[in-house]
Amino acid sequence: MDALIPLRGPRENRPRRLLLVNPRFPESFWSFRWANEEILRGKRAMNPPLGLATLAALCPSEWQVEIVDENVEPVPLEPDVDIVGVCGMAVQFERQRELLAHYRNKGYFVVAGGSYASLCPELYEDLVDTVVAGEAEYIWPQFCRDFVACSPQARYHETGEVSLTDSPTPRFDLLKLDVYNRVTLQFSRGCPFQCEFCDIIVMFGRKPRTKSMVQIGRELDALRALEVREVFFVDDNFIGNRKLAKELLRYLARYQHDRDYTFDFGTEVSLNLAEDAELLRLMRAANFNWVFIGIESPDEATLREIGKFQNTRRDMLESLELIYAHGLDVLAGFIVGFDQDTLETFERQYEFIMKSGIQVAMVGMLTAIPRTPLYERLEREGRLLPDAQAADNTRGGTNFEPKLMQYDAMVDAYERLMRRLWSDEGIKTRIRNKSRRLAQSHKRSRYGVAESAHILRRFLIRGLLPGGPKRVAAFVQTLACTWPLAWPKVVEDWIAGLAIRNYIDRHFGPITIRERRILQTTAEFLRQLCATAVQRGTFAVSPRAEQERSDLLLVLRGYMDGIFYLQAPKRLEKLLRTSRSTITLYIEELANDQRRPLERLLERLSPFGDRVSIWVSEHVRGLVTIDSSVFNLVLGDHPHDKSSGVSPA
Repeated sequence: MDALIPLRGPRENRPRRLLLVNPRFPESFWSFRWANEEILRGKRAMNPPLGLATLAALCPSEWQVEIVDENVEPVPLEPDVDIVGVCGMAVQFERQRELLAHYRNKGYFVVAGGSYASLCPELYEDLVDTVVAGEAEYIWPQFCRDFVACSPQARYHETGEVSLTDSPTPRFDLLKLDVYNRVTLQFSRGCPFQCEFCDIIVMFGRKPRTKSMVQIGRELDALRALEVREVFFVDDNFIGNRKLAKELLRYLARYQHDRDYTFDFGTEVSLNLAEDAELLRLMRAANFNWVFIGIESPDEATLREIGKFQNTRRDMLESLELIYAHGLDVLAGFIVGFDQDTLETFERQYEFIMKSGIQVAMVGMLTAIPRTPLYERLEREGRLLPDAQAADNTRGGTNFEPKLMQYDAMVDAYERLMRRLWSDEGIKTRIRNKSRRLAQSHKRSRYGVAESAHILRRFLIRGLLPGGPKRVAAFVQTLACTWPLAWPKVVEDWIAGLAIRNYIDRHFGPITIRERRILQTTAEFLRQLCATAVQRGTFAVSPRAEQERSDLLLVLRGYMDGIFYLQAPKRLEKLLRTSRSTITLYIEELANDQRRPLERLLERLSPFGDRVSIWVSEHVRGLVTIDSSVFNLVLGDHPHDKSSGVSPA
């Protein structure tokens, strides 16, 4: 077993060194990339990896632990550590697998964990030395003890009930908290309901388990010391145990009162929050400002079919009005594609969302997650689609055959629904509908006067004016129907709406003829610009256009004439700015004196880094550093695609 543990240096009396990695997320509905990059500045991601911070706190006190979140910082490719642990949700699986392979090939002891490894541990058996499946409070310390004893197991699987009173205060100090929009805490795990499509009860059970008030107080004290103000309780249902939720809310109200209402809170709840007036009052008193609710569908028959009975007890719009009346903004999840759904369902969803005033309405296509009752039923019925992704339900696709709709017709209707909801008119109408119901919040701006003015200026220049007179008029109308004290909330909703609109524009719909033409002319320009390099084999360019994807493949194999670095950056930037094309760059060889010109090229492309994939050969990595939090850094062997017509040297 010693051979499996490549400790660097003598083992005796030396603390183990552990690197914990959160892989980069593919962009999704929840990324709000446009808002973070163009308006807010300084923010790189929505939430930090709370699970890794908790795992770090479960390590022996003498261990040296580092957390790297690839969403906000580059991953080190050759860290000076003994163990590399890589977590991941389903949407991160491809990147997680790539990172695991890289570190294992480098000789590190590699561990996989996270929600997807907990659901599907069998997918990781050939990728890692150890898989950690399930809640970590008991099995991770056991792994640490076994590792020190040179006897780690291939799999640790928590099958019992974990008491959250045994969960430590997360190592928030290991996270770069200032680059996140908010910081996460967890009070409970588990949900009493049994929605057919949900994996929460599969992982955490139906009996909510909670931390103590003392634990939550310690965690808040730690965040207060780090000057955190925005806190998101990531409980899958904060009010799953209403009695204990009320106890916590009373505690939080006292905590906030004694500390000048330091924190602004948000969380996830079920719609039956509206049935409990005391619960609503307590959330207001504790300074909760928003809640996320899984509404799913306005169709009662559908809700009953999927086991979402908590949404059928009273009129849902009336429930939302009660929540709004207590100063709680509502974010919500909606799903289309249930067995009861038809193409008419999309219109009903549109009407409900518009009337509700919910701006951040995560509309997704139903996706069957492994191990859920839905997945097992569809598998029995033979309706699962082979090789279809089951990770992100907001990308215009799903992994099974719908019952009462044609698949392509459902996808088209979904895309039309998204575009209607986040048109300027759709954003305006929902803000106006909500403003009549939402009571004034206690929330204070997290920004100073100067930064608030800068945000407003960037919003006007980069969000409002590009939409022309109609968007400006729509914005003015939303201000006219609200009190001046509510105008910051109006601007916030417009920023959120335009961020989602930007995501839709960049990811939905087939590649257009215009975009194909831009791709082809860019490739031809570069081919002529670098004709000499093409002839001597140090440069290759190949455009690849498909129905849903447009990519420009570039290969650098050595010295490039200076004209390339002078003219290519501007042309490549134009390609990315005026189309949805991606760029794939293979750097096989690089002349020593061309490191800086290449870095300047990458600086030019960095605003579009999520659409730039870069592979660097092993011996070139010493010359140039690629920031994997900005670009898609491709790891492993040369990812050459023979169909591209571009061969590796």
